[in-house]
Amino acid sequence: MTTGRKAPFRADHVGSLIRPQRLVDARTAHKEGRLAADELKGIQHEAIREVAAMQEAIGLHSVTDGEFNRGAWHADFLLKFANVVPYVSDTPMQFKSDKGTSESKARSLKIVGRLGRPDPIFVDDFRFLASATTRTPKITLPSPSVLHFRGGRDAVDRQAYPDMEQFWEDLAHVYALEIGDLAEAGCRYLQLDEVNFAYLCDPRLREQVQSSINEDPDALPKTYARLINESIAGKPDDMVVCMHLCRGNFAGNWLAEGGYEPVADILFNSIDVDGYFLEYDTARAGGFEPLRLVPKGKTVVLGLVTTKKSEIETKDELKRRVEEASNFIPLDQLALSPQCGFSSGVGGSTMDIEHQNSKLRLVVETAEEIWGTAA
Repeated sequence: MTTGRKAPFRADHVGSLIRPQRLVDARTAHKEGRLAADELKGIQHEAIREVAAMQEAIGLHSVTDGEFNRGAWHADFLLKFANVVPYVSDTPMQFKSDKGTSESKARSLKIVGRLGRPDPIFVDDFRFLASATTRTPKITLPSPSVLHFRGGRDAVDRQAYPDMEQFWEDLAHVYALEIGDLAEAGCRYLQLDEVNFAYLCDPRLREQVQSSINEDPDALPKTYARLINESIAGKPDDMVVCMHLCRGNFAGNWLAEGGYEPVADILFNSIDVDGYFLEYDTARAGGFEPLRLVPKGKTVVLGLVTTKKSEIETKDELKRRVEEASNFIPLDQLALSPQCGFSSGVGGSTMDIEHQNSKLRLVVETAEEIWGTAA
């Protein structure tokens, strides 16, 4: 089904969805050598067909595969690059929740040689998703900044990259290759999951950037903006690219706090994307004032429905907050969504599938009452 409006749609969502238990069990069995790869793929494809049908039935006009092909939102993609390996960084991570704070070392990625992309990564996954829906299929990729932020210069092999400019060029190039192949496969709606701009809104994490990875928190947004622009520069004119920003989300926990003001100008005016999925479900994300800097022609998808708790918001509450945001950006440039995905990794959810679907249905129904359409 096609609509007269390009993505992002009035009712949209970030992408990841809660995996059904049979898929979780199948992944475990495959990891333990009890299930063949082709059998896992068959179970995965069946689950994706079902979750695509669910999104269509609810009334969404963008459909994702729920990231059912991944164990985590970022690693399954980035570890397919040549010379990228996992490691545990010395950078501490403080996850916060309503119950308190816990600290651990960051699970990160290290570059041990020149970057490359030996094979397409999510292209076949996109083709399958496109075959499973009549709506607009959306693919999500971790932003290229994710490969740098946690480890910084020390996580990039100095022999392979004595000059960081070559690293940025290679990183943009491997993204451009994947995006080019996705475009050739028919992808016209792409989302980059960009957590690091939001982390750079947090004074504590800005200090950590200086002390742990020896980077300038004022300079990084400019570096990342250029990296993203170079990564998507070769996309077709009719491909919509959006960015999703959040402050960390795993099983109801978060990493960062602070409004968008420190990065707003660069975020909205220096990055060549069409729209932004912005976390706005709690006061941790600050007020709507930074939206005054969004230029005409770009859409902001307000993430007002939380995926961190199962309690269902009310339509009146959502309408009131959309009205507040419209004091800083025209209503026609706004849309509505959950603030993040529902399961950024296997086991990373705080509710059951029934509550998830109720929240997605709430987004659709509220958008229809505000704008007259969910498309």
